[in-house]
Amino acid sequence: MAARAIWKGNLKLGRLAVPVKLYSAITDRDVHFHLLEKRSRQRVKQHMVHPETGEEVSSEQVQKGLEVEPGTFVILKEEELQKLEPQDSRDIELLQFLPPQVIDNQWYERPYYLGPDGDTAGYFALAEALEKQKKEGLARWVMRDRRQFGALWAQDGYLTLITLRNADEVLLPKDLPAAPKRSATAAELRMAKELIGLLEGPFDPSEFHDEYRERVLEFLEARAKGRRPKLGRIKTRTASRSLESDLGKSIEAMRRARKSKERDVA
Repeated sequence: MAARAIWKGNLKLGRLAVPVKLYSAITDRDVHFHLLEKRSRQRVKQHMVHPETGEEVSSEQVQKGLEVEPGTFVILKEEELQKLEPQDSRDIELLQFLPPQVIDNQWYERPYYLGPDGDTAGYFALAEALEKQKKEGLARWVMRDRRQFGALWAQDGYLTLITLRNADEVLLPKDLPAAPKRSATAAELRMAKELIGLLEGPFDPSEFHDEYRERVLEFLEARAKGRRPKLGRIKTRTASRSLESDLGKSIEAMRRARKSKERDVA
């Protein structure tokens, strides 16, 4: 599937302006159902209705309001909201550079690729410099009528940009409710380390699958061909109350799986 640019602008570093195109780094693969009328199987339409009379309300009669206290709304017109939006810009402004991994994972929101748009020399020079110096850039720009902040870094010779969540959207570890902490015994710690060692291996994203989506599509394909497919139950395991017992069972299961895999390879 060829990537399509969804936005274009300039990556600005001081007086240097590098023309770039923005590409989404992910794609929606969810199963989307249509709502159908039971008898005719025609798509049904959703309408806005008055909560008391049940009468349909046209879009011209609808306005936006924010509830500031129960039953009290502040009404804003569309033109008023537009005046509050940031000024349009096609510049991605680099604010500063940081060491890698300074920004924790919970700040990351949505990944994009930045590709060159004409001036490939400036683009690849910046990408190479970022990759060699192992730096991560903090960027700011306007997109979809919102001020965006993002983290910029180089990967395999190209630039990657990930939008960052706002400060009031992120919960930090200190925000978690306090819980009693129990130190692991020497045996539990030793077994946990062994289990971690047994699970070490290379990162292979091809192993990640949306099992629910695959089961739904299989079921729909069989149903479309006139069959009556049966869905097997997904087995669930009941956890024991002993951490040491759970660790021991996990280690034995991992050892058996590793030996089986080694035999298959041989």
